Amino acid sequence: MTATLDLSQQIARRRTFAIISHPDAGKTTLTEKLLLYSGLIRSAGMVKNRKGRQATSDWMGMERERGISVTSSAMQFPYKDRIINVLDTPGHEDFSEDTYRTLTAADSVIMVLDAGKGVETQTRKLFEVCRLRRIPVLTFVNKLDMPGRDPLDLVTEVEEALGIHACPFNWPIGSGKEFKGVVDRRSREFQLFEKTAAAGASQATLERFEFDDPAVDERLGADVAERVRGEVELLEIAGNEYTDEDFLAGKLTPTFFGSALTNFGLEPFFDAFVKLAPPPSARPVDLEDGTEGTREPDAPFSAFVFKIQANMDKRHRDCIAFMRICSGRYEPDALVKHHRLGKQIRLARPHSIVAQERTTLDEAFPGDVIGLISRDTFRIGDTISLDGGFDHKPLPNFQPELFARIAPTATSLRKRFDKGMKNLVAEGAVQLVWPLNNPQDALVGVVGQLQFDVLQYRLDSEYGVETTLRRASFRCSSWLVGDVDSFVAPTSALVARDQRDQLVVLFTSEWEKQLAARNNPDHQLLDIH
Repeated sequence: MTATLDLSQQIARRRTFAIISHPDAGKTTLTEKLLLYSGLIRSAGMVKNRKGRQATSDWMGMERERGISVTSSAMQFPYKDRIINVLDTPGHEDFSEDTYRTLTAADSVIMVLDAGKGVETQTRKLFEVCRLRRIPVLTFVNKLDMPGRDPLDLVTEVEEALGIHACPFNWPIGSGKEFKGVVDRRSREFQLFEKTAAAGASQATLERFEFDDPAVDERLGADVAERVRGEVELLEIAGNEYTDEDFLAGKLTPTFFGSALTNFGLEPFFDAFVKLAPPPSARPVDLEDGTEGTREPDAPFSAFVFKIQANMDKRHRDCIAFMRICSGRYEPDALVKHHRLGKQIRLARPHSIVAQERTTLDEAFPGDVIGLISRDTFRIGDTISLDGGFDHKPLPNFQPELFARIAPTATSLRKRFDKGMKNLVAEGAVQLVWPLNNPQDALVGVVGQLQFDVLQYRLDSEYGVETTLRRASFRCSSWLVGDVDSFVAPTSALVARDQRDQLVVLFTSEWEKQLAARNNPDHQLLDIH
């Protein structure tokens, strides 16, 4: 089918989005069910399933052991008449840097909320990144099969906590054990679901009824049916009106209710999502002359690297560079310009990746996320194109907050250790800094403690290196802009250089950081660089 479609038709079919949430809100389960409803898998393996099945999108052993996602994963598959590129991101705040980078590759976002908890801390942080990047957001209120908060309270909290209008596209019928389905507000129909013995591993059985059908009263009870009808009518009067303009501008979030565990409400949500979410569009770029511009999706081929992942296939010990295609058609073996290296390179055949399974692609289009086997060729943020003269916007780097010294337990493992650290730093999994007063004493910097755990786990499982890790006293840092010789650092602070040769200052407290800023008015201390 793809061969018969021109570039504009291919672009129109694409939906590229990230899924964000607070930990344990059900985001990875939602991703798994999208695979189920697309027909890509026949049985959904829940993250914490009693029978031991694991989520398809999780590939790292540590993810399978702990039942959480600690890396972003990228998957492509068809859903009805669309091509879906879904970016499943870590929910844990310790891996927020990976999530922030991944959001740069998304055209829209699905925000998953726990119906019992509402808008949580990490959700607020991730939504703020979406706001800054003007990414359209759809909201899925999950876990309606569990006891939860009043749906109207949840909608109000979304609006007040995130500063955005919410427009419910459906409305739940009951909650917890009494959750029976949803009312689709646009078609004005009751959508009732039946629980099955498969317990969410297969698609839910759905029955549709007209809004005033007496059969609804018989199925739900007249009191329940009338209460739900009254709530829906109230939304028609007092709720926010949906417009494409407000949604695409990030001013309004279409809101849906359901249960990813039982599949209640999922297919109607997925169907609405592919209609509402935007296809790839023009992206901002930095031009060679120092000005800014945009890159239209029908321009000659271009892409940027937003993620690098080593050892996804332990048999080959390779390194995958994940690229978002922004314009044009990707053709294997084409000669393209590598902007950072300033030379031409020949493109390899790309892969579409679901967990550890790879599918070789003959072509790819704007919006697609592809994996290229990389041997030190690519870094995070690299731009490649056919014509050059610009760079896609640089990806943000966030300051490390925790630091430690790490070393192999045996000196005989030093070569393996150095190789592992080099690869993991290139991924952006951790950062390295070298003190100016002792360049041999490298420190590892991370955003959260769990990153240290993952670092040691991966050095052991992927490179066969057991390590010891000693925490340093530093608790925050900033990049330094200005003359380092005239910078007056607090006595317990440390001035260093990172792997990009940028100056960075390590502080033992936030107070010390603020003191340094006051004492050095001619310098800048940046948290994002």
